Amino acid sequence: MNMNNYLDAKKLLTSQGKFYINLGLERISAILDLLGNPQDKLKCIHVAGTNGKGSVCAIIENILRTYGIKTGLYTSPHIFEYTERIKVAGKDIPEEKFAQLVFEICKIADKNNIHLTEFEILTAMAFKYFAEQNCDVVVLETGLGGRFDATNVIKSNLCSIITHIDLDHTERLGNTKDKIAFEKAGIIKQNCPIFTSEGYEAIRDAADEKNALMVMVAPFEDTTELTLKGLCQQENLSLALAAVRHLFPQIPQLVINKALRTVKHPCRFQVFEDKKLIIDASHNPNGALALRDSLEMYYPNTKRRFIFGCLRNKDYKKMMQMLFTQGDEIYFYHFNNPNSCTIDELKAACELPAKEFISLEDLYKNNPQNDVWTIICGSFYMLNEVIPDDFRSFLT
Repeated sequence: MNMNNYLDAKKLLTSQGKFYINLGLERISAILDLLGNPQDKLKCIHVAGTNGKGSVCAIIENILRTYGIKTGLYTSPHIFEYTERIKVAGKDIPEEKFAQLVFEICKIADKNNIHLTEFEILTAMAFKYFAEQNCDVVVLETGLGGRFDATNVIKSNLCSIITHIDLDHTERLGNTKDKIAFEKAGIIKQNCPIFTSEGYEAIRDAADEKNALMVMVAPFEDTTELTLKGLCQQENLSLALAAVRHLFPQIPQLVINKALRTVKHPCRFQVFEDKKLIIDASHNPNGALALRDSLEMYYPNTKRRFIFGCLRNKDYKKMMQMLFTQGDEIYFYHFNNPNSCTIDELKAACELPAKEFISLEDLYKNNPQNDVWTIICGSFYMLNEVIPDDFRSFLT
């Protein structure tokens, strides 16, 4: 195996022995210790939540970078390539460097009998890369939950941010919002401020226990300058700006406004007016509700064509009830993931007639009505297969 081959690195990450979830901090702590604990050299803004955390990370990172701060950004999942998850100064980690780190970390892990998951390998890589690149501030998005998420190996942070909480990953995080809030509150650190817009008791208790300043943020910020669309962005922007103004009061409003006009966070209510196309990776019921609300707000009384695919562990029946109404064109897609719903499973759960999705080209060719909006939604994992190659440069 070529030790610098990006394709081989991807195969290793997605192999059966790595591609699973196993929450806990023991393995990530062990590998980072062998790597010299690069995470301890970093100043991190740590973001958890059910929905909105990626947007908050994108907004904060772009403001800091626009001001001249050297940023690291760690997010998940990726849409097209793994390298999207790890960025320094707004640029994806180079494929050659990505491959080098994958093999280096896996070799050390195997030698020391540490069985790392895909996400743990990526997290260790990110910390090592950010430390090597001497990042001034790292914006760090949790993968799943917070308390036992691999990113939570950091001992302190500049601040914690907890975005909107809803029911998702209930089989791992608990079946009530309060239980999920308890898991997310695990990122709150001793004497480090916490910003949130929802006053869950678990978050208040964790803030008290850690002597952390808790800042409740009302969703009041004006989103006029923000490139990201969708009703949920007001809350996301309010959280991001509250944290930035607390940590970096020297950043002028002119710089903030300039940054808001250039924020990129692909496939979150991303609108292409000329093609009447909306891409939104709404992957749980709360995301589906936010998508429906945004459609009603921005594009009321329009004809809609949905392309929908979903993972089996999501409440896809509820999502479809929220999204679809009588008269919508509905197309289902079975994407390349072992947990992807089949066409028959989706049809059985849907109360409205639906067809199998073949390709966007076919849809536009066979249904050339100029008054129909096409909405691609339901899962991050299907976007790579559904979106044509010639579209990708517009997305990222």
